[in-house]
Amino acid sequence: MNEKLTDFQQLNVWQKAHQLVLEIFDLTKKFSRDEKAELASCMRKEAITVPVKIGEGFMRRSPRDKAVSYMESQSAIEALKYYLILARDLEFIKENSELLSAVDEVGRMLTGLVRSTKIK
Repeated sequence: MNEKLTDFQQLNVWQKAHQLVLEIFDLTKKFSRDEKAELASCMRKEAITVPVKIGEGFMRRSPRDKAVSYMESQSAIEALKYYLILARDLEFIKENSELLSAVDEVGRMLTGLVRSTKIK
Protein backbone atom coordinates (compact mmCIF):
# COMPACT_ATOMS: atom_id res chain seq x y z
CA MET A 1 0.00 0.00 0.00
CA ASN A 2 3.09 2.19 -0.16
CA GLU A 3 2.59 3.42 -3.72
CA LYS A 4 5.06 5.76 -5.38
CA LEU A 5 3.94 9.32 -5.96
CA THR A 6 4.05 10.32 -9.61
CA ASP A 7 2.86 13.94 -9.46
CA PHE A 8 3.49 16.82 -7.07
CA GLN A 9 -0.26 17.29 -6.69
CA GLN A 10 -0.33 14.03 -4.74
CA LEU A 11 1.80 15.54 -1.97
CA ASN A 12 -0.29 16.49 1.06
CA VAL A 13 1.93 19.52 1.66
CA TRP A 14 1.32 20.75 -1.90
CA GLN A 15 -2.45 20.32 -1.47
CA LYS A 16 -2.40 22.33 1.77
CA ALA A 17 -0.14 24.98 0.22
CA HIS A 18 -2.49 25.30 -2.77
CA GLN A 19 -5.46 25.68 -0.42
CA LEU A 20 -3.53 28.39 1.39
CA VAL A 21 -3.03 30.28 -1.90
CA LEU A 22 -6.78 30.18 -2.50
CA GLU A 23 -7.43 31.51 1.01
CA ILE A 24 -4.87 34.32 0.60
CA PHE A 25 -6.45 35.38 -2.69
CA ASP A 26 -9.89 35.34 -1.06
CA LEU A 27 -8.62 37.39 1.87
CA THR A 28 -6.78 39.98 -0.23
CA LYS A 29 -9.77 40.53 -2.54
CA LYS A 30 -11.29 42.39 0.41
CA PHE A 31 -8.36 44.79 0.78
CA SER A 32 -8.77 48.43 -0.31
CA ARG A 33 -7.14 49.62 -3.53
CA ASP A 34 -4.06 50.98 -1.72
CA GLU A 35 -3.67 47.81 0.33
CA LYS A 36 -3.99 45.69 -2.80
CA ALA A 37 -1.33 47.67 -4.59
CA GLU A 38 1.21 46.98 -1.88
CA LEU A 39 0.64 44.33 0.74
CA ALA A 40 -1.85 42.14 -1.13
CA SER A 41 0.54 41.82 -4.04
CA CYS A 42 3.39 40.75 -1.73
CA MET A 43 1.16 38.26 0.10
CA ARG A 44 -0.07 36.71 -3.13
CA LYS A 45 3.44 36.42 -4.55
CA GLU A 46 4.80 34.62 -1.49
CA ALA A 47 1.73 32.38 -1.21
CA ILE A 48 2.06 31.31 -4.84
CA THR A 49 5.79 30.64 -4.43
CA VAL A 50 5.13 27.93 -1.83
CA PRO A 51 3.34 25.35 -4.02
CA VAL A 52 5.37 26.36 -7.10
CA LYS A 53 8.65 25.52 -5.36
CA ILE A 54 7.18 22.28 -3.98
CA GLY A 55 6.27 21.27 -7.53
CA GLU A 56 9.70 22.22 -8.83
CA GLY A 57 11.41 20.30 -6.04
CA PHE A 58 9.32 17.22 -6.67
CA MET A 59 10.69 16.95 -10.20
CA ARG A 60 14.34 17.53 -9.28
CA ARG A 61 16.60 14.49 -9.52
CA SER A 62 19.14 14.99 -6.76
CA PRO A 63 18.22 15.14 -3.08
CA ARG A 64 20.26 18.34 -2.75
CA ASP A 65 18.34 20.06 -5.58
CA LYS A 66 15.05 18.89 -4.10
CA ALA A 67 16.04 20.28 -0.69
CA VAL A 68 16.98 23.65 -2.22
CA SER A 69 13.55 24.04 -3.83
CA TYR A 70 11.77 22.95 -0.67
CA MET A 71 13.84 25.40 1.41
CA GLU A 72 12.87 28.20 -0.98
CA SER A 73 9.28 27.22 -0.29
CA GLN A 74 10.02 27.44 3.45
CA SER A 75 11.40 30.96 3.00
CA ALA A 76 8.24 32.00 1.19
CA ILE A 77 6.03 30.57 3.93
CA GLU A 78 7.93 32.58 6.55
CA ALA A 79 7.57 35.77 4.49
CA LEU A 80 3.85 35.09 4.12
CA LYS A 81 3.58 34.62 7.87
CA TYR A 82 5.11 38.04 8.43
CA TYR A 83 2.78 39.68 5.90
CA LEU A 84 -0.22 38.18 7.70
CA ILE A 85 1.06 39.55 11.01
CA LEU A 86 1.63 42.96 9.40
CA ALA A 87 -1.85 43.00 7.83
CA ARG A 88 -3.34 42.23 11.23
CA ASP A 89 -1.26 44.89 13.02
CA LEU A 90 -2.14 47.49 10.38
CA GLU A 91 -5.78 46.48 10.91
CA PHE A 92 -6.29 45.49 7.29
CA ILE A 93 -7.68 42.23 8.64
CA LYS A 94 -9.26 41.51 12.00
CA GLU A 95 -8.48 37.96 13.05
CA ASN A 96 -6.11 35.67 11.25
CA SER A 97 -5.26 32.97 13.77
CA GLU A 98 -6.78 30.23 11.58
CA LEU A 99 -4.78 31.40 8.59
CA LEU A 100 -1.59 31.67 10.66
CA SER A 101 -2.23 28.13 11.93
CA ALA A 102 -2.53 26.93 8.33
CA VAL A 103 0.73 28.70 7.47
CA ASP A 104 2.44 27.07 10.45
CA GLU A 105 1.11 23.65 9.44
CA VAL A 106 2.47 24.01 5.91
CA GLY A 107 5.77 25.19 7.40
CA ARG A 108 6.01 22.09 9.59
CA MET A 109 5.18 19.86 6.64
CA LEU A 110 7.88 21.56 4.57
CA THR A 111 10.39 20.92 7.33
CA GLY A 112 9.52 17.24 7.09
CA LEU A 113 9.84 17.36 3.31
CA VAL A 114 13.31 18.91 3.56
CA ARG A 115 14.35 16.27 6.09
CA SER A 116 13.08 13.52 3.78
CA THR A 117 15.54 14.63 1.12
CA LYS A 118 18.58 13.95 3.32
CA ILE A 119 20.74 11.07 2.10
CA LYS A 120 20.84 8.34 4.72
